[in-house]
Amino acid sequence: MASLNKSGKKHRFGKAWMHEHVNDPYVKEAQRRGFRSRAAFKLIELVDRDQLLRAGMTVVDLGAAPGSWCQVIRERLGGQVKIVAIDLLPMDGIGGVDFIQGDFSTEESLRAVRETLKGAPVDLVLSDMAPNLSGVEAADQARSVGLAELALEFAALHLREGGDFAVKLFQGAGSDTFRKQAATHFDKVYVRKPKASRGRSREIYVVGKGFRRA
Repeated sequence: MASLNKSGKKHRFGKAWMHEHVNDPYVKEAQRRGFRSRAAFKLIELVDRDQLLRAGMTVVDLGAAPGSWCQVIRERLGGQVKIVAIDLLPMDGIGGVDFIQGDFSTEESLRAVRETLKGAPVDLVLSDMAPNLSGVEAADQARSVGLAELALEFAALHLREGGDFAVKLFQGAGSDTFRKQAATHFDKVYVRKPKASRGRSREIYVVGKGFRRA
């Protein structure tokens, strides 16, 4: 999910960041392969390492815009997958993806996701949600963990027995507690730092394998 400022507009990045971005090998490879963002390669590493995709599954993608994760799933599984995606930001359509623009933290948006699923059991919940950064580390960290907790709560309600989960959060206060919380729902839990994550970034992904319904 893109970072927004208080006015709702994208931040204007400095020349150093822009230089790094346009020379980033993952950015170049994403452009070559037609992916909408370099984040596609984070998911590719996760699904390859932890075997998250299989034909016939139902996937919910939280914080989906601009859609690179949906692209990866469709590339891997073709028409043998049902994808329900949601984000605050608009997302250009992707064939075979049901997209909902809305705030995942609201009951209205949750209801829209449930209605779109039409009772289908969910095999995989993905979340690349991130908070709108304020620059105050403690506040941003708390928001990051809060979004991860929302995603875990959704997964606990909607995953089928044995289903899988992958969620982004920032490493720091509360991240280890979240990992332990996730471990109460899954047979195995891993903390991953994909190679496509920039070295200075505090983002990590918690992957849960084998959901256990309480």
